[in-house]
Amino acid sequence: MKKILVTGGAGFIGSHLCERLLNEGNEVICLDNFFTGNRKNVVHLLSNPYFELIRHDITMPFFVEVDEIYNLACPASPIHYQHNPIKTIKTSVMGAINMLGLAKRIKAKVLQASTSEVYGDPIIHPQTEDYWGNCNPIGKRSCYDEGKRCAESLFVNYHYQNNVRIKIARIFNTYGPGMSANDGRVVSNFIVQALKNQDITIFGEGKQTRSFQYIDDLVEGLIRLMNTGDNITGPVNIGNPDEFTILELAEQVLKITGSGSKIVHLPLPEDDPTQRQPDISQAKKILNNWYPKVKLNEGLIKTVEYFKHNS
Repeated sequence: MKKILVTGGAGFIGSHLCERLLNEGNEVICLDNFFTGNRKNVVHLLSNPYFELIRHDITMPFFVEVDEIYNLACPASPIHYQHNPIKTIKTSVMGAINMLGLAKRIKAKVLQASTSEVYGDPIIHPQTEDYWGNCNPIGKRSCYDEGKRCAESLFVNYHYQNNVRIKIARIFNTYGPGMSANDGRVVSNFIVQALKNQDITIFGEGKQTRSFQYIDDLVEGLIRLMNTGDNITGPVNIGNPDEFTILELAEQVLKITGSGSKIVHLPLPEDDPTQRQPDISQAKKILNNWYPKVKLNEGLIKTVEYFKHNS
């Protein structure tokens, strides 16, 4: 049994990770300030004697004795991270400093949940980990993009300077049961709109591409990355390389839900990436042949069922 801290543990990804870690026989401390996380995501875990839920904001120091830290805390959808951009930057930067400081003191291994957004609007396709990205440092998305880029720099330098054992996961678009209905992400938006027979709103012509990863595949990848040797420190793409246009996603959602919703087009937001697809060659190599198993149609069916009962 390991004692594991998960920051942002009541969020969409964090709650799935907490449950998986508990099922594997670990003791889990879930830390969340409930800005975007929700107690209902983990309420079913509260009866487990090896699970502890603590309300805390990681921009403030936190002291605990654990073996591993998964640092997931940060609003991840544009509607949330742009609501309070200064708070978003503080969570990424000060949160990383606090968790790295904790890991340094107690000699714990620490994983940073970074993002494909560090690649910005990429001019290299698909994106490999050695690509530096094409980000606008003063755009509306910069509070998230640059916050995560700074967090990666902090992790690397804590490793070089203080020998902290680090892992960096660059997470690509992830979906599944437990998503918030109002988080502004494209999958949840389309499903909720379709189930309510509202217009499905697509930004631009819908030709921009994304790669959609089911939550179970991501959690498997994160745990495998945490369990790699201390020599694995660089960022690793964890995403599904199957690429779809936003219009194709909308059409799949309409088909699965049987909705009569119409597709309408709105202007593109500022700095919206035109394409996004991970090169996961490195993940397959170092994560014991990890590869996303859940196809988009299969994952969407499960996610639609969730939203039928939770929206």
